[in-house]
Formats: sequence, structure tokens, C-alpha cells
Amino acid sequence: MSTQVTNEGSFLRRVATVLSAFRADDGDLGASELARRTGLPKSTVHRITFDLAEAGLLERHGGQVRLGLRLFEIGQRVPRQRVLRDAALPYMTDLREATRQTVHLAVLEGHEVVYVEILPTPGGPALPSRVGGRLPAPVTGVGKAILAFSPAETVRAVLQQGLPRISERSVIAPGVLTRQLDRVRAEGVAFDREESGAGIVCAASPVLAPDGTAMGALSVSGWSSTMQMARVAPAVRTAALALSRALGAQGETPQT
Repeated sequence: MSTQVTNEGSFLRRVATVLSAFRADDGDLGASELARRTGLPKSTVHRITFDLAEAGLLERHGGQVRLGLRLFEIGQRVPRQRVLRDAALPYMTDLREATRQTVHLAVLEGHEVVYVEILPTPGGPALPSRVGGRLPAPVTGVGKAILAFSPAETVRAVLQQGLPRISERSVIAPGVLTRQLDRVRAEGVAFDREESGAGIVCAASPVLAPDGTAMGALSVSGWSSTMQMARVAPAVRTAALALSRALGAQGETPQT
């Protein structure tokens, strides 16, 4: 029995590895590319993708596969995403109207932020963020906003992982990031000044649970040449505080 359980667990880990190999901007992928990304044998990838396609989690297009609609349907049922997104949408809409910039809602998972919702604006920059996509937390405004109000062990784990350089202005010194997080705690607003991409800036504020820990974060992003951070930051802070109060009043605090 223990051998069977171990084998099943190993198979499930391989399935998760294959699904995780798909990136936000991927279309169709072949078994050779998936094998390269996952490090799994091509024969194993063939077998796993066949089973996933039969279950509707992948879609076949010739000899290639892409993520299936059923995965999206399942993802919409995740409580943390559903509760937080549904509550945040009115505030995000108002924030976009007030700032005329792209608005994000994100949560922290491990060392990365996952984007739950994005409301784009015409004429905005091409951003590296995608709904369901991930970015390293330390290079994003939402990531810093969440980390500043996360348990100390969460911040330590991110620092120990190492700080990635995504752009020329990414902060890679732990001491500098620590000082930035201290300032975010004091002011309630975090900034990305071209750290996630050239020409892109962002102001973000945490969505807080009643105990003061971050459930997620809202942000506004735009061109560094046109977005006025001093005007946008108070608007983001106000929206995040209002959303935090609304979630607390409803008694609906998404678990992190």
C-alpha cells in the first residue's frame, strides 16, 4: 500500500510539473518543448498530456497541446481568488476611472505574486503582468506591499531565495529591499520604479485582514514619463483601505 501511495504521489507531482511548465503567453506546445522545460522523459510527457487531454485539462491541436478551458473553470472556484476578486472589482473600476491607468489585484504565493485580476487602460504600456501570471514579488509594487505586511518568516524566505534582476533597476541588495519594506509599513504604499520593466512605474497598497496581515494588494501601473506617482499613490491607498474595511465588515477574509 505504501508503495502504491508513493507512486501515485510521484505521478501527481509529474502532472503538476507539466501543467506548471505552461507560461502565460504560451499557445500550443509540443512534447519535446514540455520535456525540455520539465526535465521529464518525452515518453512520460506524452502519457501525461494524453491523460490530461482526455480529462479536458489540456486541449489537443494536431500534435501539440494547450491549457484547456476546464482548468480556467476550476481556477474560478478557488475561494481566495473568488472572494477577493469579487469584492475588489468595484474598487478597481473606480480606481481606474480616477487614475486612467491600469489597475492590478494580486496575491502572494511562495516567492511570487499571482495576478488575480487586471483592468487595463487604452494607451498604457505593455506590462509583464497577466491574469493568472506570476512575477517575483521583490520586483513588483504589489509584491512589496504584501511582503511589508506579511509574517517575518515569509520575508526571510524571500530574501534567502535571492533577489532576481528583471530589469536594470531591480533591487537585488537585501538591505535595500528591507529598508523599502520598512517604509511601506510606515506609509502604506509601495513603489516599483522601473524595477519590473523599463519605462514602467507602479504604486501599490496592501489589502489587509483584520489582524493586519496582507491578503493581497492593489496597484496602479503606467508609463514612467506620464504617471504622476504623488497623485496616484493616495488614490491606491484609499481604495485598498476601503476594500480592507469592506472585506472585514462582510466577515469574508480570504485565507492566505
